[in-house]
Amino acid sequence: MIKIAFDTIYAHPLPAGHRFPMLKYELIPAQLLHEGTIVQEQLFVPQPCNAANVLLTHDAGYFEKLLHQTLTAAEQRKIGFPQSPMLTQRELVIAQGTIDCCLYAMQYGVALNIAGGTHHAFADRGEGFCLLNDMAIAANYLLSQQLVKKILIIDLDVHQGNGTAKLFEHNPHVFTFSMHGAHNYPFHKEKSDLDVPLTDGAGTTEYLDLLYKTLPHLITTVKPDFAFYLSGVDILDTDKFGKLKVSMEGCRQRDVFVFNTLQQHGIPVAVAMGGGYSADIKLIVEAHCNTYRTAMDLYA
Repeated sequence: MIKIAFDTIYAHPLPAGHRFPMLKYELIPAQLLHEGTIVQEQLFVPQPCNAANVLLTHDAGYFEKLLHQTLTAAEQRKIGFPQSPMLTQRELVIAQGTIDCCLYAMQYGVALNIAGGTHHAFADRGEGFCLLNDMAIAANYLLSQQLVKKILIIDLDVHQGNGTAKLFEHNPHVFTFSMHGAHNYPFHKEKSDLDVPLTDGAGTTEYLDLLYKTLPHLITTVKPDFAFYLSGVDILDTDKFGKLKVSMEGCRQRDVFVFNTLQQHGIPVAVAMGGGYSADIKLIVEAHCNTYRTAMDLYA
């Protein structure tokens, strides 16, 4: 049975303007249950990630600041959220959810985290609404336990996975692939193992053509035995910040292609949702739900 990590901590209260994007974490599972795409037994609530696993990726000094609420005002501005014990707890739950999804993916081919994709977090700092880098933590956990030999991170959020790229820049066991808007945040890009920048206004055909050419080649050259997929829906033409023009159907076709390609090569995949900032939250939820529907269709 395909498993889905469900975070029940929503970090209330948040500043004005931040609560809206958080709603999707409640609405996505509700919609999937309502329409019968998933059943309640597929959802699980992770425990917080333990310190030992966090410290495989993050510096001890930074982690202590998160635990003891001693981030400076400048550090909080860089993250975009005011610090709170609940926010730190939520990030720990997200990180463990992605670790758990890895283990479930090894059983069922795929597992999905309704949160996650916090790819702007570095070893020693947070950025862009990301405190802890859940995929990096999970990747380092898998490697430390000798469960995998080579990992491919497929980051298709519209924003470059700068924290992830920096964390693994000298690690030959993790290949980072980021396909993102060239002129989107972060404005200083780190160097992934492979970056595919897209110009403003790139549409569905251009986007999918690039993905169709790139991903199969990576599979055959990198030869991963595990993959992470960051399935951000901020590539949509309705996104407030994305600058791309990919249709809802194009976004769904992206998911179909990624899942099909990995499945054909027998590569298990842990999925996290990443960004989505369309003005109408129904569009955000629908695009994310398409990722789950696709996974259920192909792997169930």
